[in-house]
Amino acid sequence: MSTYRFDALLAPRSIAVVGLAGLGAALGAAVLENLARAGSKRPIWAVNPQSPLSGECLICIHNICETAQAPDLVVVTAPAGELVAWVGAAGRRGAAAALILTPDVPLDLCAAVRAEARLHGLRLLGPGSIGLAVPREHLDASLLAQAPKAGDLALVSQSGTVAAGIVAWAARRDVGFSAVLSLGTACDIDIADCLDHLAACFHTRAILLSLDTIPDARKFMSAARAAARAKPVVVLRAGRHRAPTRHVVTHTGALARPDAVYEAAFRRAGLLSVDSLDAVFAAVETLGRQRPFPGHRLAILGNGRGIAALAADRLADRGGTLAAGNPVELGIAAGPEAYAAALEPLLTAPGHDAVLAVHVPTARSGSAATATALAETVARVRRSSQGAGGQRKKPVFVALIGDDPEAAAVLAAANIPGFATEADAVDGFLNLVRYREAQGDLMRTPDSLPRDFSPDVDAARAIVARAVAGGQTWLDPVDVAALLAAYRIASVPLTLAPDADAAATAAWEIIAAGGTVALKVVSPDIVHKSDVGGVRLDLTSEADVRAAAADILRRARRLRPEARITGFAVQPMIRRGQQRELIAGLAEDPTFGPVVVFGRGGTAVEVIDDRALALPPLDLRLASELIDRTRVARRLAAYRDVPAVDRHAVALVLVKLAQLAADCPEVRELDINPLLADATGALALDARVMVAPAPPGRGAAHPRFAIRPYPVEWERRLTLKGEAIAVRPVRPEDEALFLTFFQSVSAEDLRLRFFAPVRDFNHAFLAKLTQLDYSRAIAFVAIDAAGTMLGAVRLHADANHDSGEYAILIRGDRKGTGLGHALMSLMIDWAKAEGISRVEGTVLRENRPMLAVCKQLGFSARPDAEDAGVVKVSLALER
Repeated sequence: MSTYRFDALLAPRSIAVVGLAGLGAALGAAVLENLARAGSKRPIWAVNPQSPLSGECLICIHNICETAQAPDLVVVTAPAGELVAWVGAAGRRGAAAALILTPDVPLDLCAAVRAEARLHGLRLLGPGSIGLAVPREHLDASLLAQAPKAGDLALVSQSGTVAAGIVAWAARRDVGFSAVLSLGTACDIDIADCLDHLAACFHTRAILLSLDTIPDARKFMSAARAAARAKPVVVLRAGRHRAPTRHVVTHTGALARPDAVYEAAFRRAGLLSVDSLDAVFAAVETLGRQRPFPGHRLAILGNGRGIAALAADRLADRGGTLAAGNPVELGIAAGPEAYAAALEPLLTAPGHDAVLAVHVPTARSGSAATATALAETVARVRRSSQGAGGQRKKPVFVALIGDDPEAAAVLAAANIPGFATEADAVDGFLNLVRYREAQGDLMRTPDSLPRDFSPDVDAARAIVARAVAGGQTWLDPVDVAALLAAYRIASVPLTLAPDADAAATAAWEIIAAGGTVALKVVSPDIVHKSDVGGVRLDLTSEADVRAAAADILRRARRLRPEARITGFAVQPMIRRGQQRELIAGLAEDPTFGPVVVFGRGGTAVEVIDDRALALPPLDLRLASELIDRTRVARRLAAYRDVPAVDRHAVALVLVKLAQLAADCPEVRELDINPLLADATGALALDARVMVAPAPPGRGAAHPRFAIRPYPVEWERRLTLKGEAIAVRPVRPEDEALFLTFFQSVSAEDLRLRFFAPVRDFNHAFLAKLTQLDYSRAIAFVAIDAAGTMLGAVRLHADANHDSGEYAILIRGDRKGTGLGHALMSLMIDWAKAEGISRVEGTVLRENRPMLAVCKQLGFSARPDAEDAGVVKVSLALER
């Protein structure tokens, strides 16, 4: 339901508090007190009151039907057993939203409460919530000990205690909030709904999230990516090291621990992930007072060598960059005047991007006086820079060692981020650097896949389907090799032998050619062959092969008597020499679905634990970043007489695995260990694949993917007036295609499309058109046989996925060919398939060709009440 009725939840015109009898009396008294304390003038009805509370707007009644009008918000404090009845009563009275403070509500009862609410279109926050607060609306319907101050940070927390802690800390630091929402069990309104609302909220500049679990990964990722493009989003996850509930058997499965998968998801969404309340507070302090800025070089100014060195060490430990010639040490005798004199040139010098002033109070230099000197210097330099042509305001961070409320108040009044330790200050600086880098990643154009990469998807699906139909859990080695070959992942040739004699016969061809043999046990019940001594290497004769097979069989039957032994895999030995042992594969996460795993390979892979994870789909840029996040990435470069690894080949393997996960949802885990890589490419030396029936879909393509992949199923071939035209969904690598197209379109056509002259087709502008979240938007591009773009249409669904707004632009010489009609029709088909009920658009009244196409397609048209030159068009769709 997303943002439906959020206005009534966060800006209610009237409130009713119900369930005040018995066990709900204490909760009700607390929330009524906070509502009164907030100073709201809206009507507040206390239904069945059991306390003597009174206030200017408080009205005591015995039944919710006695309210003068339907309350926008109903606050429920009743015991769990009464929730369904109270929610039903609120819905029948016409309420828009209900906040349920009742704790410890069983999940089956939550489902019943949600079902009752949806009968009436009632939105629910909770159960188990500690409430919500919107300071600018004088709304505090919460159990918070102190009212949040007004500001532009929004806080959304699944944990009530974490929310209360952040609000209490913020109050001491004079940090304010646009909204505070405690979700509790979140039987209706969830993190994604809040992100969708807050991303569009004019009063919110940054969003803070505290979460434990994510019930709907695709919904969350879609909302998070959209929000992160609009404003900073900081996330703290509790329970990061909770033991996983799933049973894993492959190396990749063991490496894909839930905490690592969540981190990968946050990174992919462009969120700033922190690991403690201290880090949240540092992020709050920074985001509350300083906007993101370009650059990453930090200048450090301190009144002692030791404290400045500690700040520089913290910066290095966290991967930051110290500006050249730093830190600057003023000496222990430095007073406020010395700080001001040293800071002034640093605010305009070109060799760094931000300044951190660290101060330790002494008998000659108090914190409050130093804070005043720093604040006045910053203000003076910024005023003079504005008069000198608008030079960028260089960010300033201040660490005043110790807890001096007067000094903190001075910095807060000057809107300068202030911290009690040098470590917190450095972390605050890095928060903004990493947020800006995340935004850069979101807006970066990825490399395109090689044009000659065309996997044999039909062959791969046939292999997997045959195994699943046969009740197999693990593909046999021959099928594994065939599956890898279908995606052009090179592997070592393999022969499957049923017994020792057949293994010796198969080995002879390798030995006769001068090679040596690797022999491996084949069993659907033995995943890690080395656990039973099931691998023999460097065998040089048929006799050695027979003896090794017999020994492998004896050991397997002794150590795993229940295991089914189907034979032996015979392969030529690969001399590793200058090759690096890596691991690459797929794992299945219960929340986010398929995950791509990469790291250092070998038998001790889980002990070494050098790995990084990413959510598919992947492109080459994302795959390269995945490689860079591992320690083994440094070993891929050249050293001594060892040439560098072909990193492109390794990245391409990861991209291919991500595509395999999309094409074959029955593949649940895939382990290539080791993946040998050198200057000539990458080779799968050993691999295993686990399969299971595909989970039921949810109507959308690739339901297991947390991020919806490129919708290849919507590619089309059209013939218009005898000309073949390709129409396909827009891809991120289409930026150059769009740039060339816009340069060929007339200024008048651009004006009709964008309602204003457009001259600057910069990267950010083009990225917004080409980087789509296919869960909530689509764009189709038309291309002729020569590869020239002829036009495009796009549709962006609203947060409720109920309606969508379209836009279209056709090259001038292609108007009148039917291309516009064809693109609009395809866009409408997509909207119907997605369950969107209405397509809307805004057309300039003078754009008669577009209005004619809309009329042909059945759109209704009406004048815009606010602009006589604009026509609003709308088409209702059958679901």
